[in-house]
Amino acid sequence: MVRIRVARHLKSVEWEIILALLVPAAAAWGMIELAGEVLEGSTAAMDERILLAFRSASDLGDPLGPDWLEEMMRDFTALGGVGVLTLITFAAAGYLLTIGKKHAALAVLLAVGGGILISTLVKEFVDRPRPDLVSHGSYVTTASFPSGHSMMAATVYLTLAAMLVRVQPLWRTRLLILCSAVFVVLLVGFSRVYLGVHWPTDVLAGWSVGAGWAIGCWLVTLWLQRRGAVEPEANMPQNSVPPVR
Repeated sequence: MVRIRVARHLKSVEWEIILALLVPAAAAWGMIELAGEVLEGSTAAMDERILLAFRSASDLGDPLGPDWLEEMMRDFTALGGVGVLTLITFAAAGYLLTIGKKHAALAVLLAVGGGILISTLVKEFVDRPRPDLVSHGSYVTTASFPSGHSMMAATVYLTLAAMLVRVQPLWRTRLLILCSAVFVVLLVGFSRVYLGVHWPTDVLAGWSVGAGWAIGCWLVTLWLQRRGAVEPEANMPQNSVPPVR
């Protein structure tokens, strides 16, 4: 009898809430562990080795590859910059407002705003200096850990991708959107190390927390949609799942 009651209780617990608690918690735990290693200096040797691997041995101020590659990396890193992400976020929120989804628009703004707050607080707490082994290929003013570009790129692009895949009827389209978002996030993080403005562990922490925060916010939004607090996406066609052959 007790087992039956427990089973019924577990079935009544909505899986979105469980995952919404577990995913950000796991990301936060991973970042805390990594921050501890960074503060102890355990990652210094690995960080330096990876950072220097992208530099000419004869001139540490010169990244590997031709000049056009360095310029392209600046273009990639701009995809995680404040200006670009602000435009994308407000454009997405504005679109949702125009189609009558004001609560969904608010959810996007809160997800991005929360990500900015988390990044700022962690930077202030860890206060890790920027790499000083090589010259910086991009202008920087804040602390190094975690990479704000990497974290906010993961937060914004993965949040928007999760919204878009919910209204796509074809699984191939959904896969393309998700893979494109992940690819952009990876490019942004890689460019930060290539330009010498972040240690690799800064980027790893940014990816971890940004992705965890984005997934957590998305799961909370799904839960709110089921309760009617957030407008649902358009109805999915019945043939949206590929047939089994």
